[in-house]
Amino acid sequence: MINPYDKLHIYYLDGIPNIDKSVQNIETFLGTWVDEDISFLFFSCFSDDMVEGILKRNKGISVVEKYEMTGEQWHGDRIEPYYVKDLCICPPWNIPIGNDGTIKRILLDPGVVFGTGRHQTTEDCLDLIHRLCTSHRIQSVLDIGSGTGLLSLGAAVLGCKQVMACDFNHLAVKTTLNNIRLNKFENQILAFQAKGEEIMDIPCDLLVANIHYDVMQHMIDKPFFLGKKWFVLSGLLNSETKKVLAALSQKNIHIIERRCPDGIWNTILGKTMP
Repeated sequence: MINPYDKLHIYYLDGIPNIDKSVQNIETFLGTWVDEDISFLFFSCFSDDMVEGILKRNKGISVVEKYEMTGEQWHGDRIEPYYVKDLCICPPWNIPIGNDGTIKRILLDPGVVFGTGRHQTTEDCLDLIHRLCTSHRIQSVLDIGSGTGLLSLGAAVLGCKQVMACDFNHLAVKTTLNNIRLNKFENQILAFQAKGEEIMDIPCDLLVANIHYDVMQHMIDKPFFLGKKWFVLSGLLNSETKKVLAALSQKNIHIIERRCPDGIWNTILGKTMP
């Protein structure tokens, strides 16, 4: 398999077009990233004529800017194999040769969703998931803000029997679904689109949320939050972490660890008390 993101052609639009199946089924179309009332169309080759056709079918929308860059420039990081504990995370077109059986492999196609898994918060979450899954009985996981699905994949490969991967962004859910199929975890991981604060009633042993503070503050206030035995909260800046910890201090919760190795991004590991 070759790297499909070697060269990206990105079209920034001032609206959200309806992309019909005639475009979705074209191999060079990589997806649409939607952010409020703007969108980005991704192609693996020059696609001005195709975009012009899309705009003709979607009146009132125009191209703001066009970009050409590599997938690594878009993600802001190299797309290459790396390791977290005994997990090897690698793109499907660059799989390390040889494995003595001690390494668990996760194939991760990052698509055009931001992130290769190397952000500090993602690595910290994956490290804590590894710690919990290898030292406690974690049967079910709810992953809110799943992105590419890496944290859900990590939980599944570490033995969790039921993993629910939730993201509000449709392209992120599609990317997670693709990675579930790549790793043959269709029977362990369910990916779906929803707002994190609206699904807190789903029971699980471990809640993982690597999300924005504006969502997390509502999530931890839900009464069902206390029904989660373990939780890993991440994606928080220092000032936001203080607010989250202050809110959690009012609940019957034990904070096991707060980590911030880069001095910027925080991750919290905690447990609800019986």
